Order: sequence, then C-alpha cells, then structure tokens
Amino acid sequence: MIMTPQPLLLFLHIASVTLWVGGMFFAYVCLRPAAAALLEPPQRLKLWRAVFERFFVWVWAAVVLIAASGFAMLGHVGFAAAPINWHLMMALGTVMIAVFVYVFAVPYALLKQAVDKEDWKAAGAALNRIRHAVGGNLLLGAVTIAVATLGRLLA
Repeated sequence: MIMTPQPLLLFLHIASVTLWVGGMFFAYVCLRPAAAALLEPPQRLKLWRAVFERFFVWVWAAVVLIAASGFAMLGHVGFAAAPINWHLMMALGTVMIAVFVYVFAVPYALLKQAVDKEDWKAAGAALNRIRHAVGGNLLLGAVTIAVATLGRLLA
C-alpha cells in the first residue's frame, strides 16, 4: 500500500511545478506575442534579458524543490513500490531539468552577452533557441502534469 506523502512535501512539489510550468505558459503564450507585437527588437530583447534574469532565479529554486520533494516522497514509498506514473514523472522531470540547464547555460548566456554588446542579430538567434526549448519544456510540463494527475489510470 502506498503511504500518503507528507503534506508539506506535496505542497512544495506542486507549488514549485506551478511556478515553473505556469511561468513558462505565461512567457510563451502571453508575454512573447505581446512583446513581439509592441516592441522593436532592441527593446524586446532587453525585456527578455531582464525577464529571464528574474524568472530563472525562481526556476532554479523550483527545480531544487521539485527534485528534493519528489525524491523525499519517493523515499517514503520506496523506488520499487512506487506506482508507474511516479517513475514517469521522475523521468519527464529529469528531462525538463536538463532542458532548463541547457537553456540557462547556453542560449541564455549568449542572449545576455549579445544584448550587453547590442548585437541584436545574435541576441535574436539566442532568444529563438530559448523559445524552442521553452516550447518543448512547456509541452513536457503539460504531459508531466497529466501523468501526475491521470497516472492512476495506468495502473
């Protein structure tokens, strides 16, 4: 029988997922099209640099809390006794974290450098790489949430 996760761990897990996936949804679906419609490339690229600088601090905290709370809840049950959807969540979450680390380390670093040098072409290319990665991560996040909430149907 599966033990109920500790409420604080579950809260931290869900709150962190909400922050991360909700933030990606807002950025991708709401902010991106509005910024593209209203701002010229230099202002838009400066905006994204500033947005990511603030948002990524929160994503780092969320990623740490998601991983720590997930492993702690898994520890209550035991890896072998955990339901299949928990294993799928862990696999998808690991991929999402890897994508985020890539975005932070490569295209975001390039975006910062290019914006600081006012190299708008390079900054636009870096932002485009981020856009693609975030779009993929947003899709993975939606699938992970479906696995988390509907996963009992797999058993």
